[in-house]
Amino acid sequence: MADRRPEVLVVSVIFFALATVFVALRFVSRIFVVRRVGLHDYLMLLAWLIDFGFSFSLFYATSQGLGLHDYDIPTDNRPRLSRADYAFTVLYNPALMAVKTSILVFYLTLTKGEKVFRWANYVTLFAVNAAGLALTLVNVFQCNPVEAAYSYPLPPNARCIDILTLYLSSSPVNIITDLAILFIPNPILTQMRLPRKQKIILVITFSFGFFVAVVDVIRIAYIQDAATSRQIAVKDIHYLSASDDFSWYASLSFMWSVVEVNVSVMCACVPSLKPLVARLIPKLIRDTDENTPNTADLNHPPSIEPPAASSQGAIAVPVNVPPSPSQSGSTRNKASRSGSRSSGSVADTRGMQSGTMDMLEFLTSPESVRHDAEANTATLTSTSSPHSITFFDFVNMNNPPSMLKLTNKESIAPNALTTILFFMWGFAYGLLDILNSQFQQIVRLDSWRSLGLHAVYFGGYLVGPPLVGRTVLKRWGFKSTFITGLCIYACGTLIFWPSAVLTSYSAFTISNFIVGFGLAVLETAANPFIALCGPQENSEIRLNISQGVQAIGSVLSPLLAKRVLFKKVTDVGSLVDVQWTYLGIALFDVLLAVAFYYLPIPEASDEDLEELADRRREDNMTKVLGVPVVWLTLGLGVSSQFFYVAGQEVLSQSFDVFVDAANPNSGIGAFEYLTIAHTVFAVGRFLTAFLQWFLKPRWVLMLSYIGMIVFAVLCMKTTGSTAVTMSLMVYLFESGAFSTIFALSLRGTARHTKTAASLLATAISGGVFFPFAQYAAQLARGVPYSYSVLVALFCAGAIFPLYLNFVPAAKKQVDPVPNEYLRRHHRRHRSRMTPNNTLAPVPREKDNPSVGGVLSRRRSVLRDPLPTMNLPETTYSPVSSPGRKSLPKKQSSSSSSSRSGGGLMHDLAPWPES
Repeated sequence: MADRRPEVLVVSVIFFALATVFVALRFVSRIFVVRRVGLHDYLMLLAWLIDFGFSFSLFYATSQGLGLHDYDIPTDNRPRLSRADYAFTVLYNPALMAVKTSILVFYLTLTKGEKVFRWANYVTLFAVNAAGLALTLVNVFQCNPVEAAYSYPLPPNARCIDILTLYLSSSPVNIITDLAILFIPNPILTQMRLPRKQKIILVITFSFGFFVAVVDVIRIAYIQDAATSRQIAVKDIHYLSASDDFSWYASLSFMWSVVEVNVSVMCACVPSLKPLVARLIPKLIRDTDENTPNTADLNHPPSIEPPAASSQGAIAVPVNVPPSPSQSGSTRNKASRSGSRSSGSVADTRGMQSGTMDMLEFLTSPESVRHDAEANTATLTSTSSPHSITFFDFVNMNNPPSMLKLTNKESIAPNALTTILFFMWGFAYGLLDILNSQFQQIVRLDSWRSLGLHAVYFGGYLVGPPLVGRTVLKRWGFKSTFITGLCIYACGTLIFWPSAVLTSYSAFTISNFIVGFGLAVLETAANPFIALCGPQENSEIRLNISQGVQAIGSVLSPLLAKRVLFKKVTDVGSLVDVQWTYLGIALFDVLLAVAFYYLPIPEASDEDLEELADRRREDNMTKVLGVPVVWLTLGLGVSSQFFYVAGQEVLSQSFDVFVDAANPNSGIGAFEYLTIAHTVFAVGRFLTAFLQWFLKPRWVLMLSYIGMIVFAVLCMKTTGSTAVTMSLMVYLFESGAFSTIFALSLRGTARHTKTAASLLATAISGGVFFPFAQYAAQLARGVPYSYSVLVALFCAGAIFPLYLNFVPAAKKQVDPVPNEYLRRHHRRHRSRMTPNNTLAPVPREKDNPSVGGVLSRRRSVLRDPLPTMNLPETTYSPVSSPGRKSLPKKQSSSSSSSRSGGGLMHDLAPWPES
């Protein structure tokens, strides 16, 4: 007789016993050592009581037959087994909710005055309790009528939700909150200036939550195995039957649920055990080795003595503040005079003299003891420079220079790092597209509902940038926006798990929306970051290269999905297996967010953006139709972006049908043609970047729109392989439009650049509406005729390049100028002032390229065509504000006339016209 009861019972008893020991030691530490019991301790006691009922229900269920096949369970035991299973499932979420609430309340006591940290705690606390309450209610009312959940036999006409399905559906919430609890304290802990040993112990202590996440993943694997082993079909995936052998398949999943809850209890008790360990084994905690120098401590003073002293002695609290030059100098002198003596030993000596308390003791000491210390630590780590823009402003990091001051060489590293994000969302978009198509086949969605899934993804772009992206970008900067977008995106990918398990169209819609929302927040920051990070004459080139990398991800992920990941996804069981891919993506997102937090990401303050724009204030503020040209350019750019993305998505969503209709007898399938199209699209972005080394971006954009319109019309007028080739040409010409529109529209927007970036990201929501119009036209008049929608969209978007190329003020405003960034190039030969305060003669530059490309420079057959000339002093007076002196009109006209008559190629070249 197959029997899983021994292993289920033994493992569950061992882990419950260990959790009980940890809770007991916690209260010994809090009552007899710290002599104070806080709210988080009472919550942990509540969690243990719920855990006791939860674990005992499993022990009792095991004695009644849990772990046996249905045919081996005595009939008399079945009613008692049903009641025990019901109690177990109902108590699972309250137990986890109480444990996590205790941890988060404990976190709230760690820092007072850390605004961002506390808000993150409050958000996580709300998510834990809201989700826990909702899932508890779902488990309580899992059957209709309710008593059917614990009755045997199952009453006639009763309907019950499968417990394994509920557990799989709740798994994303558990993983998300586990990761949040794991990473929330790390920004503060890793920046504490403590002796090395204490710092390592501190970080490890708060990282025990990693084991909870690991156990949670193992539990999910067992639940998934149980669900797929029962071969759940689509029609009955949600419901139990009378003979589904539930007790056998669910036993190991229940065991791992007990392990998860008890490991959570143990990990939550670890930080509170430190005072007890310090009392019993002080050498394990403190740095008592005075003979080993600690270089890290020599470089970073471990503590700052508070001015006040209580009856219990002054408390030296580590504060994350950079020492002043005089302090650092004196510290180094002390260190050099102390020889081999470490700063850790210095701190210990201070501790013996004045009651020094290290950070973890400080975190777990009673309020009465640390009252004076808290006054000194209200700004524990919030003393970073007020002018720096970082996600958590209480972290002391070496801030890199403004991105507007970086040269091409200096901007390579941050741009390469950010380009990883471009690849990631291109890769995700390809996976989502394939998974959506597989989901549609499995649940047999019609075309309208399939377009609905596509629309809700782009609906995230409609609300994400204005609601979250702009707010975070304006207030905290690019780094925080990257982290926020990555976290939201990770949550969206995890929600695909219950979507697949439940095969629910509503759940799948929600997961698509959250993924789109997260990527929209990412794109709000990533596109302007690439455009701004480095000399501005290269903005369009940099952004096209990064977007080309994104397009490579869009090529690779469908191939990987179709050939490897989703190759055998034909039913619900195989669709569930696919979710491990999304778990991997979510974990990668979280790790990438952590990496971005610690990496020195350059920022651009509103003041720097204003200063850069003021250098061309006359060009930016020239009025066209009574409106400053910069805002007219932005408005038309947002409009063009909206219609361009709409056309791009119309083509993407209809391409398979168009290929089948135009060339039904082709030996190449629609998917292969789509892969070729995506490859052409990726190559086109790199070609656009290359072309912009020689031509002005506005001319490149004009050529792109001309090609899009011409070949979209040819798609309507041709058939067979010719029509397919024309559609591939549309992909080629549309490839570089997005990046060029984005970069051109940002030019000159000054302190409103981040708002402009959010508007341009919101314009990507054009992909929501027009695929429906194209499909309606397809049903009415056929596929070729439906491409009239595509032609109309591209014609609407072409207003922008027409405006840029035929309105003189717009040309001057968007044309790049050389070396347009805040820090000037260091040249060997500079003009100098003569003793009579006049400028010495300087040679006029022989070339004036906007991007440094060889073919973009002016050429001449003369050996020395550029004679030395005296430049008037007014030439060098900057135009940075309305009150400053501007260039004389006569000089401007003469400069303009000197550039006239260059012919068509002169006008095409990327150097500025004024």
